[in-house]
Amino acid sequence: MTGFVSFVSSGPGDPELLTLKAAARLQAADAVLFDDLSAGPILTHARAGADLISVGKRAGRASPKQDHVSRLLVEYARTGAKVVRLKSGDAGLFGRLEEEIEALRAAGIGYEIIPGVPAAFAAAAAAGIPLSRRLQARRVQFITGADVTGGLPQDLNMAALADPLAMTVVYMGRRTFPLLVNRLIAHGLPATTPALLAEAVGQPDQSLRRSTIAALADQLAADPGTHPAVILYGPLAEGR
Repeated sequence: MTGFVSFVSSGPGDPELLTLKAAARLQAADAVLFDDLSAGPILTHARAGADLISVGKRAGRASPKQDHVSRLLVEYARTGAKVVRLKSGDAGLFGRLEEEIEALRAAGIGYEIIPGVPAAFAAAAAAGIPLSRRLQARRVQFITGADVTGGLPQDLNMAALADPLAMTVVYMGRRTFPLLVNRLIAHGLPATTPALLAEAVGQPDQSLRRSTIAALADQLAADPGTHPAVILYGPLAEGR
């Protein structure tokens, strides 16, 4: 008897941003394996009696290994359960989705992917800004600020990231943003380029801080903070 896994994107944490399909899968699930940022009010949509298992990863904290998470998914599904793998933001954006899919495929277990609101889009909406503008910001790019070691990835396309006509979103970049900014400025991006630090997006303690890339780099070098955050920089980050 084989169950089924639904990869459910929970959005940035505000339960009102869940899709109807996401809420329905939570209500039908026998087991929910959830990320740290998907906990709290979103789990109230899970049905009474469902197994709730925390498998979230947070920088600087003890976290389950990826192979352990994948193994749990397979083991629950093999009991015939309807399993929800609840991921923050959109499951397909820096969520290690593919590794978990590969484990299910190897075990012959069916799955589906339910998209959600990425943190970057929620941050822009909360700040009252678009992510694109005709003639001034015709490209949007998403990068991770940390590789598997926690350091700044060494293979970043700096020419693209220093494009003054692009909006760039940096995930997991609190600790590495100062180094990134040094490289951006060296590649010609003005130090005065607008930047937005969006912390705890969709949570009651949400915080939005507008700055410049140079000033934000100095702030994060002095105190990187601990809240989950995304950083947006580019021509639209200052708002109007």
